[in-house]
Amino acid sequence: MPGFIETIALVISSLATTVLGANLLYLGTYALVAAGLAFGAVALQSYLTPKPKVPKPEDGSYNLKQNVPPLSFVLGKVKKGGDYAFLEETGGVAYHSTVLAAHRINRFVQHYLHDKTVTLNSDGVVSNTSMAGVVRILTRLGLNAETVYTQIRDAFPTIWTNDHRGDGLATMMMQVYTVKQEDHLSVFPNNMPEHSAVIEGALLYDPRKANQHIPDQPNTWDYSENLSLMRLWHLTHPVGGKLSIDDMYLPDWINAANVSDEDVTNRSGGVEPRYHGGFWFRANNEVTEVGRILDQAAELVVFERPDGLVGVHAGRFVEPDVRLTRDDIINVSFDANERDSSSVLAVRGHFVDTASDFVTRDAAIYGDPYLADDETERTRTFDNAAIQSHNHCQRLQKIAFIRANAPKVSVLAHYEAAENVPYRRFVRVHLPPKMDEAVVEITATPKVSLRNLTVEFSGIVVPAAALYSFVASVEEGEPPTAAGKPGSSGVPTPQNFGVTIQTEVVAGGATAAYANATWDLVSGVLRYEFEWERYILFPQPVQSVLSVAGENSVRTGYLADGEQYRFRLRAWGGGTPSEWTGYIIATATADPVPPGSLSGASVTPGVGKALFEWTAPNSANYYACQIRIGTTGDINASTLVATEYGPPSAVDNRTVLGLAAGTYYGWLIAINPSGRPASPVAVGEFVVG
Repeated sequence: MPGFIETIALVISSLATTVLGANLLYLGTYALVAAGLAFGAVALQSYLTPKPKVPKPEDGSYNLKQNVPPLSFVLGKVKKGGDYAFLEETGGVAYHSTVLAAHRINRFVQHYLHDKTVTLNSDGVVSNTSMAGVVRILTRLGLNAETVYTQIRDAFPTIWTNDHRGDGLATMMMQVYTVKQEDHLSVFPNNMPEHSAVIEGALLYDPRKANQHIPDQPNTWDYSENLSLMRLWHLTHPVGGKLSIDDMYLPDWINAANVSDEDVTNRSGGVEPRYHGGFWFRANNEVTEVGRILDQAAELVVFERPDGLVGVHAGRFVEPDVRLTRDDIINVSFDANERDSSSVLAVRGHFVDTASDFVTRDAAIYGDPYLADDETERTRTFDNAAIQSHNHCQRLQKIAFIRANAPKVSVLAHYEAAENVPYRRFVRVHLPPKMDEAVVEITATPKVSLRNLTVEFSGIVVPAAALYSFVASVEEGEPPTAAGKPGSSGVPTPQNFGVTIQTEVVAGGATAAYANATWDLVSGVLRYEFEWERYILFPQPVQSVLSVAGENSVRTGYLADGEQYRFRLRAWGGGTPSEWTGYIIATATADPVPPGSLSGASVTPGVGKALFEWTAPNSANYYACQIRIGTTGDINASTLVATEYGPPSAVDNRTVLGLAAGTYYGWLIAINPSGRPASPVAVGEFVVG
């Protein structure tokens, strides 16, 4: 390139990976970039055209009917439907055949019909549920030379022959027999059965078993849920990185696999692997998106080594062997990242609950989404389709929380001292007072300039000991209660459902809020379930209460004062629920009566500050004084700058600091514990020097 030559340090990570950079690594075209060669029209079009997103776990709940669906690939244990290859009926029997994976799988673990588990006898016939004896399920694992489904071949000899074996495809065949018309709804309450299954996916090459596993012979490999081995598989598969085992620096991958297999303790005291999981994707999904999911789930950083081989940094802290001091550093930019607008108070995560039919569930919140005197909820969402453990999700939520609030740095250093930085994940920087033996985690591709003999890199300052440490008994928490599946109806949905917020006096003379539900009574044998939950972005644990049969009202327990809730109702009869009503949203207010207004309000301005003084009202429910300041006489354009708590009738004051010189207007507002305000008291115009 004119004027300078730069080498591109190949750090490809879920922390900071561009589609372009990752494609360069996969296609081996860094040399072309350095030489100034272009991708070409095809590659450029592929880069600019977005590809479908990696499917969510719920996307596999239904079988796909499409002429030529993209091939699907399964890593680890997942629950999914298939892609229809055949669907015909003859003689009152429907024949279904679907492809669940475009490769050999380890085994079928559990079959489902309409998301309900079914048991098969030795002939594959369903032996439980209402469809017992009328549905038969057979499977093939996807061997190199498979066996034809003779049932389809014999029923449709003109369109299905012995050549229709499905070599290398994991498939399912389902026969559904017709029943008498009067029995149809009882046997098939949801009409034609919809099949899905929990399967253990692809066999994976493990470099730790080099004496058993042959790289180009997948039948010698073993099934594994190790996320590092999945990433190795993806990089060396035609649907992924298109590299070979010879292109990989195997000692790094062996170490990463060992780290993923390490035992960690969860909140119940049990032991589980550090980085195990599973998910599925399609051949037309973006390669870098699939890689990002695996990198993030296993905390991997994939990079190209100086010898051209692809290495990987495992998901644990490694003491840096590169230490940069003031003499090594040319320039440094340091951002403490302590602004309220950018700080993250909590991280909310999702994980796939394998114990609850592989549904995606909310994890416990890591951190506290609220601060005192601050109604702003500043949270970050952590979502990864490959995570199948609450402990795993919580550990990564903690890491995401630390990284989100970590100081950010950008360093320009001399080449001699920093030449190995492009091949490291952690670097130690000693530049007192702000960076005293600080550990920097590199989050962007370092730039090496051979003309200037410099290395430039960006990263975040992380706590070396705390980044990957995790005490499950203290930090994991409990996931919210999973909502149950609504049952089939027949029971009428409640009509004229209404909710009112009411209060009552509790111990000590204080008041508390609760919600009271009412509805039209249809039958004296029905009981009604009243459900409520905090109405925020990710709901808190759901609570509910059952009414007494024959009554048309029921109340909740006490609600958190000032919080917004959503409520709904359903009826129960004979062990069967009705459909839920729509949600009603209301705010719990324990004390709807505002206190009296303040008296004696005044302001004394100073240099960069203002002293506010007042006398609290003689109101038993007085709680605090809010101070609002604006640059005009319109209170609606003012800003809440402070809240001072105190008892009734007290003479109180508060100094507001950090005011720029200028003319201001102020108001003092008394509030009760529920936040209900009294009439504002203006202190008038004042000038800050």
